[in-house]
Amino acid sequence: MSHTQNKPSIADVSIIRHALLDACSKMNPFHMIRRPVMFVVETGSFLTTLLFLFSLFGAGEERPGFILSVALWLWFTVLFSNFAEAMAEGRGKAQARALRGSKRDVTAKRLTRPQTDAGKTEMPSSQLKKNDFVLVEAGDTIPGDGEVVEGIASVDESAITGESAPVIRESGGDRSAVTGGTRILSDWLIIRISANPGESFLDRMIAMVEGASRKKTPNEIALDILLVGLSIIFLLVTATLLPFSIYSVQSAGRGSPVSITVLTALLVCLIPTTIGGLLSAIGIAGMDRMIQANVIAMSGRAIEAAGDVDVLLLDKTGTITLGNRVATAFIPAANGNVFELAAAAQLASLSDETPEGRSIVVLAKKEYSIRERDIKAIGARFIPFTARTRMSGVNFYGKEIRKGAADALEAYVTNQGGNFSPEIRSIVEDVARRGGTPLVVAQNNTVLGVIQLSDVVKGGIKERFSDMRKMGIRTVMITGDNPLTAAAVAAEAGVDDFHAEATPDTKLNIIREYQAKGHLVAMTGDGTNDAPALAQADVAVAMNTGTQAAKEAGNLIDLDSNPTKLIEIVRVGKQLLMTRGALTTFSISNDVAKYFAILPAAFSGIYPELSTLNVMGLSTPQNAVLSAVIFNALIIVALIPLALKGVKYRPAGAAVVLKRNLFVFGLGGLLVPFIGIKLIDIILVATGLF
Repeated sequence: MSHTQNKPSIADVSIIRHALLDACSKMNPFHMIRRPVMFVVETGSFLTTLLFLFSLFGAGEERPGFILSVALWLWFTVLFSNFAEAMAEGRGKAQARALRGSKRDVTAKRLTRPQTDAGKTEMPSSQLKKNDFVLVEAGDTIPGDGEVVEGIASVDESAITGESAPVIRESGGDRSAVTGGTRILSDWLIIRISANPGESFLDRMIAMVEGASRKKTPNEIALDILLVGLSIIFLLVTATLLPFSIYSVQSAGRGSPVSITVLTALLVCLIPTTIGGLLSAIGIAGMDRMIQANVIAMSGRAIEAAGDVDVLLLDKTGTITLGNRVATAFIPAANGNVFELAAAAQLASLSDETPEGRSIVVLAKKEYSIRERDIKAIGARFIPFTARTRMSGVNFYGKEIRKGAADALEAYVTNQGGNFSPEIRSIVEDVARRGGTPLVVAQNNTVLGVIQLSDVVKGGIKERFSDMRKMGIRTVMITGDNPLTAAAVAAEAGVDDFHAEATPDTKLNIIREYQAKGHLVAMTGDGTNDAPALAQADVAVAMNTGTQAAKEAGNLIDLDSNPTKLIEIVRVGKQLLMTRGALTTFSISNDVAKYFAILPAAFSGIYPELSTLNVMGLSTPQNAVLSAVIFNALIIVALIPLALKGVKYRPAGAAVVLKRNLFVFGLGGLLVPFIGIKLIDIILVATGLF
């Protein structure tokens, strides 16, 4: 079970309590100036508060009660905005406190060289430096992030991933990275420390979930610039209304100039306060949704880029398929004996500890009752599989049995003076065409037949790829399998394209080709050989179980080490962009109703004809202004849940999403304020305050 299910709910009382305290502390002008729109609102709050104090001494432009009401609701607007940001940070801070509590200084066994018999010195883990060697034995806590250079051990990583099942860590390969704070359950490891104090993965994880190192993304910065531009325009417009109203009073000979209190209320209501107040919360909540998915984002830019991705590169094994290929059939050569084939295949697989090898032994035993032989009695010498030969086998009593890839066995049999018949090629092609993986078995220079290995496509993966297609995302499968097998799996899984017989360099070249055409590319990886491609990809998801090189190259780390998580990451990124776009649309469109509320109220004394614009039938000019200000504050509170949870995700193309947002949030943003402001006006009249 993932630890995300144990995370505190966003509605927890403790989170709300901390958020209220944080909202007050965020009132600091030096903090607010980083959010220009809300800084304008806070400045207006200060100004109206001063005007209220002046009114108490008879120097007020409006009644003290009215000015005080406007000032208080402007302060509430700032407070509610800060509360939204604090709530978005709340879950991350709660998790950071838990992680910080789990981080502790332990005693490390530092070695002078990477050998168990080297000089050993016990010291606090906080004093370890990069490239130090440490010995960790059963029951010990790993003192810092590093790479295993010697040994193999079972490791409990539940403190980081929340998964109760232990994992195997060993030197070499793609399972050599270990994380500080995890615990050795059995055996021992010699680890080379890869991070200095304060730079560990846990330290970075705490900083990210706490939001301390969050930087604004390019889209967020661009939106900020737009909001600042709109605010400046409305500030200039509002500033000109005071001299205009003075001139109008003198010309018309009636009415009174618009008060600074009303102009301040007008400015706050016309600038994009709603999205300005929620923008930061939307970004933080997007990172929090990644954390809930057990993914640590090294930057907000990575999440945003995930929302813009239009090409997904996916490994076949373990991502599209279940990953463990199993033997499902023995297919003998013409005039061959299936029993002889099964017996030879089982004998050649007795030393093969891979799932494939074990499944061959099991299938021979289950289907043909062939029991394992006494390998010592027959003097068997096993030939291990290598990437160069692409086959393995066994030698005994002058016989040589080999099993492996078809082309490798063809070369082997031919070199032995045998014949690789067209019929065997036909069997190999037929197995591959059905989506299986063929392994050819030969004894000396005679081909006995073919083992069919099958890899099952994951349930529901085709529907998920269909969702990606609706969003305009192209899915590309990459596999080392032969083209026929790759084509069969690609067809069954429903991917848009595939690349067979791929090498690590192939991934890098494919990414560059797509990027050269203007695409944003996402991929996953866990090995050192994946690092170049991860560094090149726009969205690079590194597996937590992978090597240090892969994790350093990626901009997202999946704590669950689930390759299919890439699809979920893209969904979260899309939801972040959709939420930001939807609330921006709502914020801008709901300003229209405020024009009809405040402008007639401000100038009706000078130009009575403007009363025809009072389509809401608001009771008095003061009530109209105050109703608009109250609505402006309360709408932020009403939208906090949407900002934190995000707009409901529906797979669709950009054009469809835009139309839906314009209809739902554009039209909604236009109509809701008319209803809300009128209801507030009715309440104000009923209470008799004005």
